[in-house]
Parts: sequence; C-alpha cells; structure tokens
Amino acid sequence: MSLRLPRFFLLAAVALFVGCTTVAPPAATPEPLVLPAAPAATPLQPETARPLKVIAVGDMMLDGTARPVLQANGYDYAFAEVRRFFNGAHIVIGNLEGPLTTRGTPEQDKTYVFRSPPDKVGQALRNAGFTVVSLANNHTLDFGADGLAQTIEALDAVGIAHVGAGPNLNDARKPVIVEAAGARVALLAYSLTLPEHFYAEAGKPGTAFGHEAHVRADIAAARKRADIVLVSFHWGQEGKTTLREYQTRLGHVAIDAGAAAVFGHHPHILQGIEHYKDGVILYSLGNFTFGSYSKDAQVSAVAELTFDGPRVAALRLYPINVNNFDVEFQPKPLAGASAARVVEELRTLSAALKTEIVDDAGTALLRLPAVTAR
Repeated sequence: MSLRLPRFFLLAAVALFVGCTTVAPPAATPEPLVLPAAPAATPLQPETARPLKVIAVGDMMLDGTARPVLQANGYDYAFAEVRRFFNGAHIVIGNLEGPLTTRGTPEQDKTYVFRSPPDKVGQALRNAGFTVVSLANNHTLDFGADGLAQTIEALDAVGIAHVGAGPNLNDARKPVIVEAAGARVALLAYSLTLPEHFYAEAGKPGTAFGHEAHVRADIAAARKRADIVLVSFHWGQEGKTTLREYQTRLGHVAIDAGAAAVFGHHPHILQGIEHYKDGVILYSLGNFTFGSYSKDAQVSAVAELTFDGPRVAALRLYPINVNNFDVEFQPKPLAGASAARVVEELRTLSAALKTEIVDDAGTALLRLPAVTAR
C-alpha cells in the first residue's frame, strides 16, 4: 500500500536518469557483506550436487487486518501452505514490507502504517526458509529510524540477511553477497516509491533510492566481487498491469550493467516477464503473504530461477492464491484450471514484452538459451 501523491509523477520523471535532488550524489561504493547462503537450521545439499536455485517472492506484510488471525494462529501460519516451494533452494528472497519493531513513532503523513512483532516474525521468516529480505520499500520507515534499527537487529538475530536500507546511504546501497553452489551471488535492492523522505542520505537512515547512477555503479562494483548479481526494485503502480516507462528503462539499465535477473514488487498484482538480452526482468511478483483484504490482489506466483553458470537457465513460476477473502492470510498453491488461468495471464502479459512463456503442468516456464559468461 502506498501514499498516493501527484508528486510521484515528478519524482519518477526526475528519477529517469537525470538525477534526483532529494538523493545524495553517488557515494563511494561500500564494501559488501558476506553471509552464509541460508540460516544454520537449513542444511544445504553438497555444493556440487546441483545447480544454483534461487526463489523470489513479492510483498510480505504480517500486520494490518491480518494481525488478529496471526496472533491467534502464530506467525508460521502465514507460510504453512507455501513453504514447500522453498525446499532445496540455495537463496530465498522476498520484500519485507513494514518494520519488525516495538519501538519508534508512527509516521504522521501516511494513511497506512504497519509494524510486526520482531521476535515472532523474524523467527517465522527463518522457519519458512528465507535467506535474504529487501527492506527497500515505502513502509520500512513507518516507525522511523528506531523502527528500522530494530528491524535490522531482529533479522540479524535469526541470521536473515537484509538489503536496501540502513543507517546511511552507503549502507542502504551495500550489497549482500551469498556463497552457494560454488558461486558468489550479490543482491542489491532499491525503492522508487513515496514518501520521498524515506530515502537514505549520507548521514540519514532510510532506503536506497533507485537512482540510475547508483544502480549502474553498484552493479558494476558487485560484478567485480561476485559471479551473479540479482537486483530488487520496489516500483510501478498499485493494481496496474501496465508498466510505467521508468520500470522498463531501469530494468534494462540493471541488465546492461551486469545483473542476471531483476525482481519487482509494489503493484500487489502480477506484471509481465521480459527476457532482455541475457537477463530476465520480473516486473512484479505481486503479493506473497500480505495482511490486507484486496479485490485486486487475488493471485500471485513464486518464482524459481535455475542458474547454469552466471546466467539464468530456466525460470519457473508457481501460481498461488493470495485472495485473503478466500485463504485468510495463508496463501495456497493453485492447481488445475485455476493455475492455468494464472499461467495464461503471465503468458499474455509477457507476450507484450516479446517474451514467450509456456504452460508446463500448471506452471509458467521460460527457458533461456545457454550464454557464455561475461
């Protein structure tokens, strides 16, 4: 959910590669953070036994109207029916929308502010199998700098890496580097959503804004230290399948700079997939576990990327039901005709981006040709 303001259009236009006056000039590229591929409680198969597998999901917010349901059933409830998609994955990444905090002061200029209990939700994310979460979104500072600080503390306590926000701009831009399946994988995350004052600056906590100069520099630097770079963007328009022009341009910038894949979220519904050059852009993965009722957010997908060397060899999306009027804040896998409808929606949206998606036993599949490493 977002604060809808006319200034978004100005902000988006300014963000289109001419710089943004609210964001500091590109800082010196920070050193990366090296973390294990998964929490210690999640054993991995031998590194040489299989190719690298990455799972990506969309927006997660375990508060709002879901609060009484989750308090009654426990926070593991939200992941009980979909955590099986994470089995065997080396990296699992999602967008954590809303701080994990009991501290801070609620943001006064927003209609919707969220927060979740840090210990319970942190442990539930770990139990589900998350490796990394993006904090680059329009709810991370709903309870200010104190709320962000406690969120980072809670994630650190359970061994989940975080990217896209921090106590200053350098930390917000800093990549997480995960070592898995014999590869070093760098992850970066950026937000292009309001409120504008959530963006980090040199001496100010906040999120990493998706400034083109920063995106290019950060990916180029990460490529020198990692075999694979993955980028997350919080962008686009809520409830719309039509892409905003800056999504396509910035997605292409990321791939041109050396990213293997781009993951998008914020619209709360699915958007198309683009095979651009030798990378893939998932413009919106929709909701995953999101604590609100919505007539628009009814279906979504879990993305599975399999790598052959530094590039994506195959992308498969598993349709899920996220209609909380039906599943009551516990997303569930779809099958049969329901799954086929989601695959057809993805096929149609992606065809407009000149990308062919096929229905493979109720999943959306994109096969990519082998690419020589750069």
